[in-house]
Order: sequence, then structure tokens, then C-alpha cells
Amino acid sequence: MALIKQLVRRLSVGADRLSPPPAGITILIYHRVGGGTDSAVDLDPAAFDDQLAHLAEHHRVLSLDKAVGELSAADPTGWAVNGPPADVEPGVVVTFDDGTADFGDVVVPALQRHGVPATLFVATRFVDRGEPFPWGAPPASWSALADALTTGLVTIGSHTHSHGLLDRMPPDDVADELDRSIELIGEHLGVTAAHFAYPKAVCGSPAAEVAVRRRFASASLARTRVNRPGNTDLHRLWRSPIQRSDDRELFARKAAGGLRLEGELRQATANIRYRGQRS
Repeated sequence: MALIKQLVRRLSVGADRLSPPPAGITILIYHRVGGGTDSAVDLDPAAFDDQLAHLAEHHRVLSLDKAVGELSAADPTGWAVNGPPADVEPGVVVTFDDGTADFGDVVVPALQRHGVPATLFVATRFVDRGEPFPWGAPPASWSALADALTTGLVTIGSHTHSHGLLDRMPPDDVADELDRSIELIGEHLGVTAAHFAYPKAVCGSPAAEVAVRRRFASASLARTRVNRPGNTDLHRLWRSPIQRSDDRELFARKAAGGLRLEGELRQATANIRYRGQRS
């Protein structure tokens, strides 16, 4: 398996050289930092700190609110013929999924050190009950998330209530998942969740997508693609997953919108793996 991953990455790097990523906004997905596990998405704190330093030095790092504003404000007229305007300014957005305890303990202090904004998509049931996530990670507390908001760097979005996959839920259950999440975030944090991320980046059923679009200004998936101003569906934003195996060179490529081939293959594999699951 390791050899296959290395081959895919080499092919992805080669594909980037042949066809560089377009100008636009790259959204990165993180999950855990310093959780002490061997999970592919549980990063070493020092590596995460190094990544934030790279972003702060080499990129225009945006909040998700600002990124969505830029993506929606661009005029798409003429793109089909002329391509994107020459003055598109690249940007990077940092996002986290789930709401594990390390977000407040490790991530927020690192964001403060580097002045980097981030959005956390919270699966509210686990935070509200103090219940470990299905993979054993302890949840953040509401008080820790409230403290994170006081930094001015953190935005809170919804990741459903129970981390359920919306492509297989009855419509009434979808509505309850979304509304309960919104209600709890408002009740405990005093903010409105304007942004949403699909659990495990699995898109919802057509009815679920309608429900998401009615409630949120944006919705995020995965796929390791650049979001191009004037040519992006705000309710199908693409995000690039960051893993502990990403060394400095690979991280730099992802932050610049690269490694699309690897992302496409990873998402295809994930869709097969999650088939038949509910959360």
C-alpha cells in the first residue's frame, strides 16, 4: 500500500508540472493535531506549526467568510471563452472538521502564534454530550470553543449533529441533523453557523443538498481542487486533505492547489469505503 501511495504521489507531482493548478482559492482540511494516535489525519504539533509558518510567509491566508465573498463576487461573464481574469489573486483557507479536544488545546494557540484564521466544522452531538467520537477522539467543550472565538481567528460552522452521512438519510432526519447543529451552536456560542461541511466529504442526496443550500452560505466537500472565482458552486467547495505523511514539499504543493490527481483517487476510494455506512 505504501508503494502505491508513493507512486500516486509521484504521478500527481508529474501531472502538476505538465498542467499547473489554476489561480484561485485553495481550502485545506485538517482533522487532529497532537492527538497522540497513528491516524493518517492526526498531525504532529511541530509539523502543523511549520505548515502555518509556511502559509503565513508564502500565501494570502483568508477566513472562509472572506473567501466565500471573493468567490461569489467575481463576474463569470466571458470565462467560457476567455478563461479567468488575469488579476485573480490566489488565496488559502484553513479548515478543521469534527471538533476534537486538541482544537482548543493545540490548534488555537498555533493559529494565534502565526495570525492564521481557521474555520472549525463541529459535529455538535459529541461536544454537547462530552461523548468521544466513533474513532475514540475526545471532543472539545463548549467553553473551549467559546474561548477560541474570542481570538477573532476562529469561525464555527456545522458538520451535522451526529456526523451522519446525508446521502442515505430520510429527509426528516436530514433536517433534524442540520437544525439541531445550528441550534446548539447558536445556544452555546452565540453565533450563527453560516458554513457547512459534509461528513467524510460524502455529498448528500438531492433532497439533502436542497436542505443544506437553504440553511448555509457555503458547503464543503473534498477533492484537492482549486476554487476559481466566478466558476465555483459555493455549496460544493473543494478542499484538499492534509495528512501526517505530507512532508514540506508535498504540503507546499497542496497549499498551492496541486496534487489534484492524488485527491481524485483518494476521494474515489473514500466513496467506495463509506458505501453502506451511516456515520
